[in-house]
Amino acid sequence: MTALTLSTAGAATLRADALVVGVAKGAEGPVLAPGSEAVDKAFDGKLAAVLETLGATGAEGELTKLPAASGLKAPVVVAVGLGAVPDKEDAYDAEELRRAAGTAARALSGVKKAGFALPAASVEDAAAVAEGALLGAYAFTAYQGGEDKLAPKKAKSKDNGPKQPLGEVALLGGKARDKAYKAAVERALALAEEINRARDLINTPPNDLYPESFAAVATAAGKEHGIKVQVLDEKALVKGGYGGLLGVGQGSTNGPRLVKLAYTHPKAEKTLALVGKGITYDSGGISLKPAGHNETMKCDMSGAAAVFAAVVSAARLGLKVNVTGWLALAENMPSGNATRPGDVLRMYSGKTVEVLNTDAEGRLVLADALTRASEEKPDAIVDVATLTGAMVLALGNRTFGIMANDDAFRTSIHEIADEVGEASWPMPLPADLRKGMDSPTADIANMGERMGGGLVAGLFLKEFVGEGIAWAHLDIAGPAFHEGAPYGYTPKGGTGSAVRTLVRLAERTADGDLG
Repeated sequence: MTALTLSTAGAATLRADALVVGVAKGAEGPVLAPGSEAVDKAFDGKLAAVLETLGATGAEGELTKLPAASGLKAPVVVAVGLGAVPDKEDAYDAEELRRAAGTAARALSGVKKAGFALPAASVEDAAAVAEGALLGAYAFTAYQGGEDKLAPKKAKSKDNGPKQPLGEVALLGGKARDKAYKAAVERALALAEEINRARDLINTPPNDLYPESFAAVATAAGKEHGIKVQVLDEKALVKGGYGGLLGVGQGSTNGPRLVKLAYTHPKAEKTLALVGKGITYDSGGISLKPAGHNETMKCDMSGAAAVFAAVVSAARLGLKVNVTGWLALAENMPSGNATRPGDVLRMYSGKTVEVLNTDAEGRLVLADALTRASEEKPDAIVDVATLTGAMVLALGNRTFGIMANDDAFRTSIHEIADEVGEASWPMPLPADLRKGMDSPTADIANMGERMGGGLVAGLFLKEFVGEGIAWAHLDIAGPAFHEGAPYGYTPKGGTGSAVRTLVRLAERTADGDLG
């Protein structure tokens, strides 16, 4: 993990391998952002002109490297675009700062230390820069750089391995001795570390990450951070009557698990329950996915990874709220033991479900976990899942959908997501779509009308939420796994989508503002 320091040094005197400054897009050319004054002075006040000569405009995501002037200790200056100059001086949007810091951090992979002289006049700005830099510096290299036993000994070199992430981020311009700045930077570090751990889990190949091994990771984290962890294995699931988890997992040699993580605070007045879909690999089961749709299905546990990261973050931050995470873990595989279309499962709630499509499995494991979470009477439940391709068709690859049984709660989560820089959109739960899940054989079918399929899935989940409990469903099927080129602080692969929203929700709940 990249180190983070709140430096007391100035940009000109900092000993580092590179200095990062911000440049915005002005009406008449690039405009230097606050924080770059000392660097500009070293260029005799001509840094903006030099950047323009090199083709820089200040557009968002643009990056320009140039040799440092003689008055700087760092040998390289990296100018990163912030987009349009804000209407109010110094009023750069936090998400713009996150993305800019992330872009710079990605470009500095392999570098030991970089100073970030981006706008950091406020606590919020400093936190955004720190968060963006740490998330942007992420790289998943666990399976790269192995020893080639067939290569001649002389061919080995230090260059054979993958380029490592930026080693240290030195945050400049903040008040290093101010308690608020320190707290903001410490929060950014804890949050980024847990988001990056969620990304690691999502990126881990399914032959190494399966329900039992995921549960072991959760157990180890619980011991480290004082979180009580309970793991229900197959025998316990059978005894408890968890038909959804068992039905989805019965086709695999890797049995399902239900993991409960409970973080409690002695002064907490509210309890928040988080439920995550944890399909560690989704082949579709008997309703096998077509070619071209299986290759990234290790990411189908992104909801559980987000819930896991959020609970650990709450513990690390010492939030005055009880947060319980439920990881519904299973591997959906076709075999002679697999659930068939037409089978009927008796869920933990007692309801029966006719399985019309075994690739609509996420809602089955979530249903059991939602019922179990409801038994503890939390003040609110939020489930997170890579649930439907229909949501991707509706909202694209970067935005998650929000459904809820309470309009005010849905609105609150949408506002929180916007606040932390996660794109989301409120979606309805039309009552008329419920009829499509009527079954002549069971209480409900796991499929309904094809059109509005993401909403149908939300209506199915709603059936398993306890009466009187505020509930929201986040369908992160689009943003959970990024298959294109990295951008901003978003890497290729697992993204850690929804973690920041869940953590801010927990913080608001701790402050008495559940929404």
